[in-house]
Amino acid sequence: MEPYPLRRNRLRELLDSGGPSLGTHVLSTWPTITELVGQTRQFDYVEFVAEYAPWTMHDLDNLGRAIELFPDFAGMVKIEQDTRGHLAMRAIGSGIQNILFADIRTAQDARQCVRAVRAEHPDYRGLHGAGMRRDVRTLHHVGSPEWVGALAGSVVALMIEKREAVENLDEILSVEGVDMIQFGPADYAMSMGWSRSTAADAIRETERHVIERAIKHGVQPRAEIASAAGAEPYLELGVRHFCVGHDVGILHRWWSEQGSLMREALAGALLP
Repeated sequence: MEPYPLRRNRLRELLDSGGPSLGTHVLSTWPTITELVGQTRQFDYVEFVAEYAPWTMHDLDNLGRAIELFPDFAGMVKIEQDTRGHLAMRAIGSGIQNILFADIRTAQDARQCVRAVRAEHPDYRGLHGAGMRRDVRTLHHVGSPEWVGALAGSVVALMIEKREAVENLDEILSVEGVDMIQFGPADYAMSMGWSRSTAADAIRETERHVIERAIKHGVQPRAEIASAAGAEPYLELGVRHFCVGHDVGILHRWWSEQGSLMREALAGALLP
């Protein structure tokens, strides 16, 4: 009997075909939330923002299982700087095929991120070794050529969110294997010693510069927006990849709006 096949990577397929892509963020590790995103059939992938949330290795496996319920659906995980190699390996091993690396500053950082994802194979010069994890169907594709190719297809996305990263932008964008970048205004403002509210124009201009340079280098820029209403300025700049909304933000807005409306209704009902 043929071994169970490796999973397609929807996000890689879209990048390679030149198509747009749409994702959304979750901080919740409850797999049902990821299932609900998949059930909408509106999103190409879900990004688990592991940098901000508490989680365990078991959570990664369960999120990977939830993603695999839908054939045209993929996963991404956002990870922090100090444990890049370990977390990239474990996330991919859990079935979350694509990685967003935070806190990039130099081209050397970018190269290390690419190497963390790619196989330790002469053609790819990565650091990712063979193992019995979910991405190889535990036993069936350990170290196989198919698996090496799957690692080569994992999308490597980088946050451009530090002063140094902007200063080194062209060198970072020139690193082979970098597929996508995203500007991070909050971290950038902090690294510059700015307040986001008083330096909004300068931050927007830097974001425009980052997007334009990425497109020039053939690296796809992605925009992170709170809702579809924020897409138009990015579309005008040529951005075709979006990640819309965070589960925690969606819930907070709903609770704030509906709580306020109910308080008004209750106050009116209590008037003489």
